[in-house]
Amino acid sequence: MSELATHPDNLDALEARLRQDLAWLELPAKAWVPAREVDGQPVTDVVIIGGGMAGLVASGMLKRLGVANHVVLDKAIAGREGPWATFARMRTLRSPKQLTGPAMGLPALTFRAYYEARFGRDAWDALERAPRETWMEYLIWYRKVLELPVRNGVTVDAILPREDGMLDLLCSQGDAKETVICRHVVLATGRDGLGGPYVPDIAEHIDRKFWAHTADEIDFGALRGKRVGVIGAGASAMDNAASALEAGAARLDMFVRRKALPRINKFTGIGSQGVVHGFAGLPDEWKWRFLNYAMGQQTPPPRPSVLRVSSFEQAHLHLESPIGGLRQEDDHVVVTTRRASYPVDFLIFGTGFKIDLSNRPELAALEPCIRFWRDRFPTPAGMANAELEGSPDLGEAFEFREREPGSCPALAKIHCFNFPATLSHGKLTGDIPAISEGADRLARGIVRSLFVADRERHFANLQAFDTPELLGDEWADDNTEALPELSSERT
Repeated sequence: MSELATHPDNLDALEARLRQDLAWLELPAKAWVPAREVDGQPVTDVVIIGGGMAGLVASGMLKRLGVANHVVLDKAIAGREGPWATFARMRTLRSPKQLTGPAMGLPALTFRAYYEARFGRDAWDALERAPRETWMEYLIWYRKVLELPVRNGVTVDAILPREDGMLDLLCSQGDAKETVICRHVVLATGRDGLGGPYVPDIAEHIDRKFWAHTADEIDFGALRGKRVGVIGAGASAMDNAASALEAGAARLDMFVRRKALPRINKFTGIGSQGVVHGFAGLPDEWKWRFLNYAMGQQTPPPRPSVLRVSSFEQAHLHLESPIGGLRQEDDHVVVTTRRASYPVDFLIFGTGFKIDLSNRPELAALEPCIRFWRDRFPTPAGMANAELEGSPDLGEAFEFREREPGSCPALAKIHCFNFPATLSHGKLTGDIPAISEGADRLARGIVRSLFVADRERHFANLQAFDTPELLGDEWADDNTEALPELSSERT
């Protein structure tokens, strides 16, 4: 057994090993991007918006490739970035524990290395899936050991193109305001990065105190002894239903449109490095075909999440029960389906997210110019899909493209490294399995763009470089000595 396997809670040894691995690989690379100033203000090469998993690994990859002048901004306080400590309510992650996720190919940076260092090899062997809270602790450690430049408590209010080709980020931190000038922006903003939670219009006339979306803060303690309804049966819907039941809900009704819960996770069946690296190379019609089919089949909720709900006698599953109406009556809401009506004291919408830039004020100045798939790709017959039609049409480095050429060249400097990038690039931006590969593609694209943009300065540096390799004393010139006479006779 290794030292880490025999000495639990040995993060010091793991961190020493990581430092050694990085040193042997000569990582991170030396900084190479020329510094810039505008009117005496320093320019930041890359600003990453979002300090969750995607933002951290994007930062790690940029640092690895020598883009040292970058920063990660997150509106949350430290340790509350992303969903894991907020609206994620599963007991364990849904992904298999052995996936390397944001480790960037470094064994000592994997969740497994972290978990074994803290709890030992036997604990790892006994573990089924990563506990949600421990995963968040791992990400906090990841940020610390890589010394990533994260600023917490900062909200980006607007992204504005500048005449010089750069970008102004209008930011706020409490009552303080600042403008950050940068060359590239990465939107590492998760599932709702280009929109927000989706709630059907049927909820418009119901008082907000009677309902919430799974992405909202919910006081589950207040649901003790209450009748709770959940619309949807995906993973988040199940986790929220379980949280309500565990908090003491008197009755829970889950309403599902389908005849049966989906049972097979189709994309898991074809998961491979071929999909990771090959999906972006598919013809457009095949990208659409793959995702439209997978979305139509739907992803089943994890078995542990379903068992967590079904173990309560007061939990009731209603299949083939789309919501036909919601009616507010005094201190409760009546949910009407094709089968019956159900009084509930509180309703939770597990209805996912939608792309809607009107929900993203920071993108308001850019929204009219952003090109979506519906703007250039005819929807295949029989494959209408509003989510795919509204997906952004991204370039090779996840950059936005212009709806009308020349309308907003700055879009090429804004990279959509969040879930809506899936149709253009595959599942590289929102889930654990291929997040490192996605960040590598992103960072290399930004590096290429920065180098090309600074080509004159790099060429000037090439011309100015004058450190000699040879000092002149390595070998004497034979021409300084007299040459012997050569015979004209043949031998």
